[in-house]
Amino acid sequence: MSFLQILWFILIGVLFSGFFFLDGFDYGVGMAVVTLAHNEKERTQIIETIGPVWDGNEVWLITAGGAMFASFPFWYATLFSGYYLILLLILVGLIIRGVSFEFRKQSPNYKKPFWDNMLALGSFMAPFFLGVMFISMIKGMPIDAAGNMSAQFFDYFNWFSIIGGIALTLLTYLHGLNYITLKTKGVMSARAQNYAHALYWALYVGEVIFALLLIFQTDFLQVHPILTWICLALIVGFSVAAHVSTFRNAQGAAFTFSGLTLVSLVALIFCGLFPRVMISSISSNFDLMIQTASSSNYTLVVMTIATVILVPCILAYTIWAYWIFRKRIEMPRIGEVSK
Repeated sequence: MSFLQILWFILIGVLFSGFFFLDGFDYGVGMAVVTLAHNEKERTQIIETIGPVWDGNEVWLITAGGAMFASFPFWYATLFSGYYLILLLILVGLIIRGVSFEFRKQSPNYKKPFWDNMLALGSFMAPFFLGVMFISMIKGMPIDAAGNMSAQFFDYFNWFSIIGGIALTLLTYLHGLNYITLKTKGVMSARAQNYAHALYWALYVGEVIFALLLIFQTDFLQVHPILTWICLALIVGFSVAAHVSTFRNAQGAAFTFSGLTLVSLVALIFCGLFPRVMISSISSNFDLMIQTASSSNYTLVVMTIATVILVPCILAYTIWAYWIFRKRIEMPRIGEVSK
């Protein structure tokens, strides 16, 4: 196993971490449109918090998929063919979210609630099915010696993967609530903070159940016991830190810690997988390994050079965009779409 192979495995993990940190609160905000807001003005206020940034955040998912295709084509082939229907549902959720922003903006008032519901539905579908995909993947899927996956319904949907999907959805929802608290003024900020206070207790229960299932349903503790415990401790620790921050009205800290909780979850998955990229439930001899699933050394070198040049530019643009739209969103006035 070469340095570049390990580097690109880590970089893909970093890309997914960036995706969940940034697009995670988008999903939470989308779900909050129908669960937090009480009227049209409040829903508009919530949507305006992510209006300028939501589409840019989704680029992280596209980049992660593209990086996987280029650096680990055998991983990409097995994952995307085996999870074709799950990925289709994720894509449908993303499409629903995307079109709901524009159609809502152009629709008369009596049609806006429909698009609000579509936004919430799409924002629920994406994290839930992503959670189902990643958690079923670390549990192990029926992959044969040729790298082909022949999975049945209960390989995808079992207690572990469903709990994982619910936990990830709840994490993104809380991340979105913390973002709304940070980005709005007045009653919406206070209400989002109050919702977060209550929901963190439910999250703790979900994290305990998830940790127990992880211990008994995966081989993570046998393969990487220290890293697994560290990642689990970080997930719980960052959740508690975010919860405490909401009580202290430290809004920026609460948002940061809830995002780091999602990053820690990605770290747990990638640390547990290493040095594998896919786990076979048929035989450990059929596991897809980093060494055998990667592209040639020349391809990895070219990708590394391009990444060193382009990533700083992308990060600079992202930071600039968030700086430009850093102001809090107020309640729209009568006759206005936004302030």
